[in-house]
Amino acid sequence: MLGMMMHRPLRIIDILTHAAEVTPHEGIVSATPTGRHRQTYPDALVRAAQLAHALVAQDVRQGDRIATLAWNSHRHFELYFAISGMGAVCHTINPRLSDEQLVYILNHAKDRILFLEPEFAPRIARLRDQIPPEMTCIALSETANQAETETDLPLYDALIAGQPTTYDWPDLPEDTAAALCYTSGTTGAPKGALFSQRSTVLHAMMVPLSQTSSFRAGCCAMPIVPMFHANAWGLPYAAPLMGMTLVMPGAALDGASLWALMEAEQVHTAWGVPTVWAGLLPEIERRGRPPAGFADLVVGGAAMPHSLALAYERHGIPVSRCWGLTEMSPVGGRGTPGPDVAALDLTARMAAQTNAGQRCFGVDFKVTGEGGVRLPHDGQTTGELYVRGNSVISGYFDNPAASAAAFDADGWFATGDIASVDAQGRLTVHDRAKDLVKSGGEWISSIDLENAATAHPGISSCAVIAMPHPKWGERPILIAVAATNPPPDLAAIHETMAPHFAKWQLPDDVIYLDALPLTATGKVSKLTLRQQLTDYLLPDLREPTQ
Repeated sequence: MLGMMMHRPLRIIDILTHAAEVTPHEGIVSATPTGRHRQTYPDALVRAAQLAHALVAQDVRQGDRIATLAWNSHRHFELYFAISGMGAVCHTINPRLSDEQLVYILNHAKDRILFLEPEFAPRIARLRDQIPPEMTCIALSETANQAETETDLPLYDALIAGQPTTYDWPDLPEDTAAALCYTSGTTGAPKGALFSQRSTVLHAMMVPLSQTSSFRAGCCAMPIVPMFHANAWGLPYAAPLMGMTLVMPGAALDGASLWALMEAEQVHTAWGVPTVWAGLLPEIERRGRPPAGFADLVVGGAAMPHSLALAYERHGIPVSRCWGLTEMSPVGGRGTPGPDVAALDLTARMAAQTNAGQRCFGVDFKVTGEGGVRLPHDGQTTGELYVRGNSVISGYFDNPAASAAAFDADGWFATGDIASVDAQGRLTVHDRAKDLVKSGGEWISSIDLENAATAHPGISSCAVIAMPHPKWGERPILIAVAATNPPPDLAAIHETMAPHFAKWQLPDDVIYLDALPLTATGKVSKLTLRQQLTDYLLPDLREPTQ
């Protein structure tokens, strides 16, 4: 027997129409090169309608990919909703990608139109003969020299000017493709995660349900994580759904700029990768306090060092880590602690809050061992983590080979993480499978070594990678950025780490760099470090000096 209920397809545009009606006084604040731009959600809905009409005039049809090469702004927000609302696909592209990756993605997606910041126009002009010739480029600005970059491209505001201010948003099937995000391509060519109307709306409802500390109607939310990075972790959808104003930082993500914007707009919650929080902390310490109103820090994209999280907690700012992947829309584990965790002492609480958190509603975890055998969720047993859920991809866009390799026989997605899960669904990610160090047949977690090393006051940031060894197979070495001059030697670092590890697990060497190389999404690029150290030899393998 079927339930006797209406069935209405889930549509992304309904998030904006709801926000415009129910919370018309909330909206979007965008940092611009000349100040700040403010608009309400009703304003954004009008401009999204005008943009949809303009896209129809450009002969954009349902299913066409429309690309963005843009920072976080009100215009990027309008593109999110207008493109998916009319049935096309909003394809966000990371401007920090290499030329080779950018060209590959534009050609693979077969984008019809590219909306780009004026500052990226020279780069696209340089690559014009390598990208789809039929692709139209439109500058995301009001005037030709906004952001102090001249461009002769058609302008966004001129494109939508004079268009009708309402649009008859179609009743699309809820499995209609809506957004396309490519992985960063650290292991081969980038792969496209193609999200649906349904998966995006469910994710927008799921995240506030789980990450309860972040969402307060009438408050401000700042996605420091870029809108080209897995849709800013879904915050541009979840915040208007929850009646919050979005504060968009634009391109200025340095500590001083972020502090000033957060202070001025009384930002309640801000979301970003660890490198962002490492950059903001010195500004907080210089000023002697955090920005007024800042009460919720969400970190994701990589593990946050315990020392950095503790520094924020001592400034009175609760830290929670959300875990996920682009292929999961992307949030799958929530960082808001439950009452049992909140009651712990600071050290124990921080250990719980900076792991990957508990699974969100709608996401299932599975840990497997050799041969795909399912392992117990006892908080101790580690294995490869698989996930499934309504906001998890079922395949990669136009890439059957990658799709076939990414799922097990039961349709669960392989995350590539080595993890354990406890009986309450709490996830601890011990490492990426490719970043584990296997020494003498035993596994060593690079993440655990990194967290311990950053507890030394002389270490600002670090990464651990494996180096080949003829006897042990692999041995760990530490690549670090020093916080003191002179930097600590290996013996001093070992002394800090020794209480947490057996002697054989400690790194064999430390190498200091001025800065760690980062991926296009702000994570430490261990691939780059491995390439830079191809000629490196471990200390016990070097020829003795004469």
